Parts: sequence; structure tokens; C-alpha cells
Amino acid sequence: MAGAGISTPSGIPDFRSPGSGLYSNLEQYNIPYPEAIFELAYFFINPKPFFTLAKELYPGNYRPNYAHYFLRLLHDKGLLLRLYTQNIDGLERAAGIPPDRLVEAHGTFATASCTVCRRNFPGEDFRGDVMADRVPRCPVCTGVVKPDIVFFGEELPQRFLLHVADFPMADLLFVIGTSLEVEPFASLAGAVRGSVPRVLINRDLVGPFAWQQRPRDVAQLGDVVSGVRALVELLGWSRELQALVQKEKEKWVFWPPEK
Repeated sequence: MAGAGISTPSGIPDFRSPGSGLYSNLEQYNIPYPEAIFELAYFFINPKPFFTLAKELYPGNYRPNYAHYFLRLLHDKGLLLRLYTQNIDGLERAAGIPPDRLVEAHGTFATASCTVCRRNFPGEDFRGDVMADRVPRCPVCTGVVKPDIVFFGEELPQRFLLHVADFPMADLLFVIGTSLEVEPFASLAGAVRGSVPRVLINRDLVGPFAWQQRPRDVAQLGDVVSGVRALVELLGWSRELQALVQKEKEKWVFWPPEK
């Protein structure tokens, strides 16, 4: 399970950190209150603030960091059953974790849907519009096209239901960089079997790690990347992970790819 804290080292501001959170940076958009940017009722009246934010978060603007590549290494070693992320920045995909191993619980920019005729499109089709500060329109019915980000009150993606099978099957649960405040995502931390170790790598003690601890829980508190690095050293994977990071960094030199 991963949250915003895994992406802040990549330069993406955390939604809820006072002063640096995206919410507190939204005043410039002249919206009635910060949450409105993710409310459908407001979006249909004025989609521009959301697309201004989307321009900032669109895949390609930021790069994965050490913590993302740790998760990629778990996949490469055949150890990653699934990665459940609250993040909409796409950095897990950018790190090379295949979509079938991902549950992007709060949605993704990788796909988009027309808000009128419901046609589906690849998110990349509208990148040019978003970068040019234009509201994307459906080529068929001219309705506003919205990236498949979950707004307040919307249902979570169908893939989220995979948790029903995944969590009882898991041998180990990592919880990295999340406040465990947003439901139903937060409750997943309690969905693994009672005998399964849960490892929290986070700035603070949160959720059941604070109020419903289990005997096999482990908490590594402080900076998320430092916590991941300490774990990687204990596993003896430091050299391997450093090689992966270096190899992937060389690809990013040529990003974005030329059309």
C-alpha cells in the first residue's frame, strides 16, 4: 500500500501537508474551497482549475524515486502480488511496474472518459490539450473529457475489488507513505491475516499501527526514502537496486520521447 509520502521525494507536493500540500496551493485557482477541485458538481461548472492541476501532475513531469524502484525490484524478483496506490501521479507505472500488478485506487491519467457519451480514450490523446491549457473535448460529441481520476462521491475503479482476493493471500504487507485516513483504502491495512507481518515505512505512526497494533507489526518512522534504504540494506539488495535506478535514470534523459 502506497500513499502521497512515496511521491513527495519526487517533488510532488503532498495533498495534506500544511504549507506544502496541493490543497493549500490551490488558492490561486479562485475556487470556493480546496476540495471543490475534485467534486463533479464544481467540475461541470468550471473544469479549468482541475485541468490546471492536471497539467502539473500529468505523467512525464516528475520522475520515480528510490522508493518506487524498490517496489519495482520486488516485482522483478517475483515478490509483488499487487501494489495498491492512492497516488494519481503515475510514478508506479513510470518505474516499470506493469498495470496488471497495480491497483490505482484513486484513478489514473493513463485513461480518460467523455463525461457525456462515456467513450473511453487513452489519456495521452489529450496531453496536448492539457499542456496548452485547453479543456479536452470529445472528438465525437464535444463533451468534456475527464481523466479517470476518482472524484469525491465517485466509485473506486473495478480493480479495487481485487483486494478481496489479494489481501487474504498476502504473506507480508508494506504500508509506505500514507496517512491511512481516506476510506475505503485505509481499511485495507487490516485486511491481511492476523499472522501476517505488516511493515509501516512512514513519517508518523498511523491507522491501526497507532491504535490497533498486532504482535508482528514493524514501524520504521521518519523519512520514507531513508526507511526504504535501511530495509534494502538489511535485505542485501543495495547494489542491485542502485543498478536498477541507474539504468532507469538513463532512460529518463530522453523523456519525453520525440513524436
